[in-house]
Formats: sequence, C-alpha cells, structure tokens
Amino acid sequence: MTDDDRFLCRALELACDNALAGGRPYGAVVVREGQLVAEAVNELHLRPDPSAHAEMLALRSAAATLERARLDDCTVYASGQPCPMCLAALHLASVRRVVFAYSNADGEPYGFTTSALYEQLTLPLAAQSLEIVQGDASLWPDNPFALASRR
Repeated sequence: MTDDDRFLCRALELACDNALAGGRPYGAVVVREGQLVAEAVNELHLRPDPSAHAEMLALRSAAATLERARLDDCTVYASGQPCPMCLAALHLASVRRVVFAYSNADGEPYGFTTSALYEQLTLPLAAQSLEIVQGDASLWPDNPFALASRR
C-alpha cells in the first residue's frame, strides 16, 4: 500500500465514522513529509458554522500545528472532492497536492455534491443566484489596500 493509499484510507475511515455518528460523510487529513500533521471531519452537525468542512478544519489545525499559514510542503487527502470553498482555501494555503476518493458525480445519487455551486461560480457575478453588489468605496477616507501595501 502506498502512502497515498494509506492516507486516503484514513480520510475515508474518518468520513465513515462521521457518517455513522450522524455527520456528513467527509474526512480529511494533512500530511507533510509522510507524517500526519492534522485530521478532521465535517462538523456541520455539531455547530452552526457553514465553514466547518473537513478540509477547512484540517487546514486550520495543520496551520496551527506548523505555526504557519503556508502549507506548500503538504498534501491533503479528502474523502470527497473538495467544494469550491475548500478548494479556494487549499489554493490560498498553497497546498502542494490534493488527493480525493469520491467525485461530485459519485456523491450525487446520495445528495452529496457541490456541482451546482461549481456551475454558479462559472457565471458572471451579476448572473449568480446570490446578489453581489459593489458599494461605493469612496465613502470611507482610507483605502485599506493602500494602507496594507505601505507596511
């Protein structure tokens, strides 16, 4: 069994345990240099936090353990295809590689897919189902981007 197989099996074990405990069937592990750094399950059933996905929680735990936000030397193993939010977080953390077991198509017959959200994100902002409005930035005297760039 390869390291990929071993860590993917751990993500699947976490997902199955979570599903049996009443949660959503998602687990994720973060690995660095062949060592498990963090693992998590989807916790939406435990707390009212829409970002409590397995990948998000595993990334937070790994960043805390490694004391850095950049995880460019890590691989994330996930039981399911990361949703757009998790995928964005993986990119923002500069994760090197992601390995997942079940695709959106695999989860769809069971009601576990984010395909529609992926489709929404391909649309222009004005065409998405979420109303997105750009307000008047000139209402505030300071530009936060300019302030941050001066540091």
